[in-house]
Amino acid sequence: MEESIILTIAGIGVVTIACQWFAWWVKLPAILFLLLAGIVAGPVTGWLRPDELFGHLLFPFVSLSVAVVLFEGSLTLRFADIRGLERVVRRMVTSGLLVTWAVGAYASYRLLGFAVELAVLFGAFIVVTGPTVIVPMLRTVRPSAHLSNILRWEGIVIDPIGALLAVLVFEFIISGQGGEALSHTLWSFARIVAVGLLFGIASGQLMGLALRHHWVPQYLHNVAVLAVVFAVFALSNAVEAEAGLLAVTVMGLWLANMPRVSVTHIIDFKESLSLMLISTLFVVLAARIDFAQLQQVGWAAVGVVAVLQIAIGGR
Repeated sequence: MEESIILTIAGIGVVTIACQWFAWWVKLPAILFLLLAGIVAGPVTGWLRPDELFGHLLFPFVSLSVAVVLFEGSLTLRFADIRGLERVVRRMVTSGLLVTWAVGAYASYRLLGFAVELAVLFGAFIVVTGPTVIVPMLRTVRPSAHLSNILRWEGIVIDPIGALLAVLVFEFIISGQGGEALSHTLWSFARIVAVGLLFGIASGQLMGLALRHHWVPQYLHNVAVLAVVFAVFALSNAVEAEAGLLAVTVMGLWLANMPRVSVTHIIDFKESLSLMLISTLFVVLAARIDFAQLQQVGWAAVGVVAVLQIAIGGR
């Protein structure tokens, strides 16, 4: 049993590297081959069963992986890179988010027959593009520097915003949708933002001071920052559920723009780690697809995807 688990985990690593190499060779986004590999390994052949393999550790692993990816992405966000482009990024994470939310909710209500509450929640779930998708595509497509910076900022910043939106919508629905529900939702929003900003800024400042004044030897920089990211994510979520993603994003953003703090060597390490985690996530999560559930949804799901593509392209 133990040998089988080890072989499966090792096999996931080999598959992800093979997909990344093949994507580089054919000059296409690796996400296509990672998802296909996950589907073949999971529902098609049954070789990979993530829920059995990881058990209760699956979703904590996913959460920590996303936290690392978000931190690594935010560590590359410098305000100087989007000088003059702030308005574009702001529109993408505000009005663009609202358009996607509204269109997604309406499409799921009309085409999938969802109840209004469920449709609104579904729309909130799909507003996120996320660095796990955007960053690998940028690596392959290689657009202009301005466009790359805009997409990178949007993909990273919108991730905690989208997660926060989904949580708030869910809180509003289960609270009864009345006046008390609205006040409860707004209070939850305030707590999450406050905890996320507090932990993110404090940890970013302390880590930056440690790097600037050489309180940590250079050979420990990478692992120390990784440990702090895990701790900030976990503690933020412990204090206020779902505040962790915002906290690690703010921490990375603070470090990236802190004067006299060099994070180049940390970015190099985190980029390699993020590449491994992103690849693993796509394969593992694609392996959890249930074809029977997809068949129940039918062609209406294709219609929703088509509507979303048009709406996102138009925004």
